[in-house]
Amino acid sequence: MDQKVRQFEVCTQDGSVDRHGNPAIRANTGKWLTAILILVNQGLATLAFFGVGVNLVLFLTRVMGQDNAEAANNVSKWTGTVYIFSLLGAFLSDSYWGRYKTCAIFQASFVAGLVILSLSTGALLLEPSGCGVENSPCKPHSTFKTVLFYLSVYLIALGYGGYQPNIATFGADQFDAEDSVEGHSKIAFFSYFYLALNLGSLFSNTVLVYFEDQGEWPLGFWASAGSAFAGLVLFLTGTPKYRHFTPRESPWSRFCQVLVAATRKAKIDVDQEDLNLYDSETQRTGDKKILHTKGFRFLDRAAIVTPDDEAEKVESESKYDSWRLCSVTQVEEVKCVLRLLPIWLCTILYSVVFTQMASLFVVQGATMKTNIKNFRIPASSMSSFDILSVAFFIFAYRRFLDPLFARLNKTEPNKGLTELQRMGIGLVIAIMAMISAGIVEIYRLKNKEPESATSVSSTSSLSIFWQVPQYILIGASEVFMYVGQLEFFNSQAPIGLKSFASALCMASISLGNYISSLLVSIVMKISTTDDVPGWIPENLNKGHLERFYFLLAGLTAADFVVYLICAPWYKYIISEASFSESMTEEEEV
Repeated sequence: MDQKVRQFEVCTQDGSVDRHGNPAIRANTGKWLTAILILVNQGLATLAFFGVGVNLVLFLTRVMGQDNAEAANNVSKWTGTVYIFSLLGAFLSDSYWGRYKTCAIFQASFVAGLVILSLSTGALLLEPSGCGVENSPCKPHSTFKTVLFYLSVYLIALGYGGYQPNIATFGADQFDAEDSVEGHSKIAFFSYFYLALNLGSLFSNTVLVYFEDQGEWPLGFWASAGSAFAGLVLFLTGTPKYRHFTPRESPWSRFCQVLVAATRKAKIDVDQEDLNLYDSETQRTGDKKILHTKGFRFLDRAAIVTPDDEAEKVESESKYDSWRLCSVTQVEEVKCVLRLLPIWLCTILYSVVFTQMASLFVVQGATMKTNIKNFRIPASSMSSFDILSVAFFIFAYRRFLDPLFARLNKTEPNKGLTELQRMGIGLVIAIMAMISAGIVEIYRLKNKEPESATSVSSTSSLSIFWQVPQYILIGASEVFMYVGQLEFFNSQAPIGLKSFASALCMASISLGNYISSLLVSIVMKISTTDDVPGWIPENLNKGHLERFYFLLAGLTAADFVVYLICAPWYKYIISEASFSESMTEEEEV
């Protein structure tokens, strides 16, 4: 018995395994050694992605010949597609491949897309030679060249999108949540993951952006390709040490089984207090039983054992039909997803605000005074202030704000802000960011360059550094919203849906980009007349971009009100001790 206990102590207690499928040995696998490899890998991949994404709007206008509104819309659609692919990656990971294999395959696709983009840009798109800078746009491209360009950028979208939600969850898998020390490290990992994501893009938003702004597009894209390749190689070097979770059955089939079983038993009265609910006794090591809750009572029918179920069990040799009877845990998994949806929907409008940083903030900055003596600041590089803001507020929150809130918490001593509270704070700061951007635009228009008889002014004498507050506020809001969202969805999702939960975070960004694109189109259609060019015209000096920013502030404020209703309604998931842990306790007795 003592030998069994010792064996249990040296292995992880959460059901993770090594690459051979054996229980993971705590001392030889996972923890910060592999987590740091994953963090560096994330930094390199993000450097590569933003080496393309942060200046894509300028590439579309200068190289592909699109106007501001069309380019902003295409960037929003492309960014949205990146995060739609995250759902594909999560499905393959949770159901078939596992997180390690999924990350490796999609990273290879990511590298391939970057190589194709680098080759096509240098050899085909930059014609005539020297084009692609502000005052020297390239000539129109053939259909073949345009298709090749979009093929490469959407291959990048596929690779990065499918990889992103899995790498976050795979990094968290390296820590055993059942161990007090590793459990604390697991929570800290998400903050460091988001920090690595932002620090990785810092090089892109400064050095690479500068060279691309000067027309050195092939250099910037090849640097991105090299970074992505280095990240893939680094990721593969950790293969012997990683901890893994074996893929469960398809979460979608489990979800559908509950709906079908509940529908078949629609006539059963679920208001009775003595319901015979099925609680499966067969579980895999590391699985957790989720306790029954009273919400969504109509789904409880799927777990009610009826005489028909017992008769069919006898006929099928002691096995219930999973499409007629589901366990309480399986039903609660569906309830968990349904409870997450209102919270998730409230994060979408925040993503509409967030996506402005890569589109309209850049367009706005490009029309401002960007010169310091003879040095020209690329408008895209202003997002460096967002990155620095994220780094500062992650450090400040973990070191100062969280301990302060824990001391002030009288109801639950030593516990800081919940994830839901942090997400609400993120929404408030996002409102402030849009108000700040609108005020800057008002002053930018007041300082626009005067028109002459021969030219129409499209710039302003207002310094681009007036944009700093809006970037800092966006960065602060990310720390509260996106880090809190990652922690919340990962902690509340059932074991078989961890990657799907991370993909939901990315899907909110995806829908935010699509809604942003839709809003721009609607606003331009409504605000444009024969005499008025609309709020966001080609020449911003003739538009009213500040009205669009204030519109977003108003919509986000309304979203915050809805969030205040949804957040208190949410009920946190309650699980029993893991199956492996409870089994060991029985052995000790």
